Amino acid sequence: MLLTLPDILSAEDLREARQLLRAAPWTDGRESAGPQARTVKNNQQLPHDCEAAQFIRQRVLDGLNRSALFFSAALPLRIFTPRINRYGGEHNTYGNHIDNAVRLKATAGGGTEYVRTDVSCTVFLNDPDDYEGGELTVSDTYGTRGVKLPAGHAILYPGTSLHQVTPVTRGERVACFLWVQSMVRSDEQRRLLYELDMNLLALRQQHGETAETTGLTGTYHNLLRMWAET
Repeated sequence: MLLTLPDILSAEDLREARQLLRAAPWTDGRESAGPQARTVKNNQQLPHDCEAAQFIRQRVLDGLNRSALFFSAALPLRIFTPRINRYGGEHNTYGNHIDNAVRLKATAGGGTEYVRTDVSCTVFLNDPDDYEGGELTVSDTYGTRGVKLPAGHAILYPGTSLHQVTPVTRGERVACFLWVQSMVRSDEQRRLLYELDMNLLALRQQHGETAETTGLTGTYHNLLRMWAET
């Protein structure tokens, strides 16, 4: 399931992020890639501890936390520390790859924990008119789809998907990316729960709370109880 999340970052968030990015210390993006991905990855990333990375990371996490749509679709258990990348010039593409199944994340207490990459998320930091190329293309059972969203919007897609960023031929493409370990491992089960949740929301908006919506809400939670890992 591919899902757009609108307005994860506000106009003010984006303005402050762009100011900080002007002096950001970009490094080779291959440093964080696995052996297979390293052969097709050619972009740049920000160090975790630089000011721009810390600001954008916190604003993205705050925005996702406010998004009911994100919670419904991803059912997050753990979120891997968001990273920021850039495509342009000589560092302009990321060929077809599938993300590592498990990532090691530093925790607030100084330790580490593993995060299973069930759901991938990209938050766009500049607008499509700022660059040519740079589409995120995601291949799944429904074919291959390309994504270029307005600044501040995000795309969710299964971590199991083959995907790439096509070459940027003009300008720069800047984005924040992260992975989510979901309470529900199966993409198909998450999709069914999301569809049930969205249809329940629509029914309540049309008819208010009814015996049927109460019963279906119980079905939703019983399915979540059956499938969730916490």
